[in-house]
Amino acid sequence: MHFLRRLFGGNDNRDRDGAIHLYVECGRCHAVVHVRVDPRNDLTPEYGDSDDLVGYRLIKEIMDSRCFRLMRAEIEYDARRREIKRTIEGGAFITRDEYEQRRSSSSPSRD
Repeated sequence: MHFLRRLFGGNDNRDRDGAIHLYVECGRCHAVVHVRVDPRNDLTPEYGDSDDLVGYRLIKEIMDSRCFRLMRAEIEYDARRREIKRTIEGGAFITRDEYEQRRSSSSPSRD
């Protein structure tokens, strides 16, 4: 299964280490931040009325290094840890490519 995902390009924001990688932009200063989440330890299980596992929730407070404003990301997952819904307050989710492009363009050039 991992072979097929690598071959066809899985788009679940998971790296080879099994982590979930979030890329966000601050809504105030527009600084970009990368956050690594360990799905085995950082996701909170949610149970239904009959004590059956119905899914997981991630609540992550993220602070950038420019204006130090807190952003609050909340992501819901189903019982198989597939993302269902994501929201963020104080910022916006961006792609890995956008993050890398912004980081490379903002780094000082060396002579």
